[in-house]
Amino acid sequence: MRSWLFKTEPKDFSLQDLQDAPDQTTGWDGVRNYQARNRIRDEVQEGDRVLIYHSRGKNPSIVGEARVVSAPYPDPTQFQPQHPGFDPRSSEDMPRWFQVDVRYVSSYAEPLPLARMRQYPEFADLELVIRPRLSIQQITDRQYQQILSLCEPELSVPGGLVSALF
Repeated sequence: MRSWLFKTEPKDFSLQDLQDAPDQTTGWDGVRNYQARNRIRDEVQEGDRVLIYHSRGKNPSIVGEARVVSAPYPDPTQFQPQHPGFDPRSSEDMPRWFQVDVRYVSSYAEPLPLARMRQYPEFADLELVIRPRLSIQQITDRQYQQILSLCEPELSVPGGLVSALF
């Protein structure tokens, strides 16, 4: 099982929209970058973990998690002339764009902003830091665990509060 970061603009599609979708599941459509497409088509697999990243806005952040629940398949919006993702060069026999279905897993009590991640040397090799514009990014197991530890709420222990990191 791999871990991925999928970027979305919350004004277009948010983690809350995924949570509100039927069966808390939807097709992750609209990817129109060839490198991101190649990852969806060739690397993303059913069962993979997905961190949802809200881009743009005041505080771009990782806000929650989803799970890939389908194999990749052609993005149907590429064939719909009225859709913004329409691609006249695509055909049903030779589709250019692919998507997977994702299902909501959880929302993080404390979203993890990009600005905070940049403060940690452990994230120096994170694609989000190196190549922030790519919409489908691979996350290593080490990075995934570090992200989870930063998104967990503080733990109450005798003598005061201790961050989940320590």
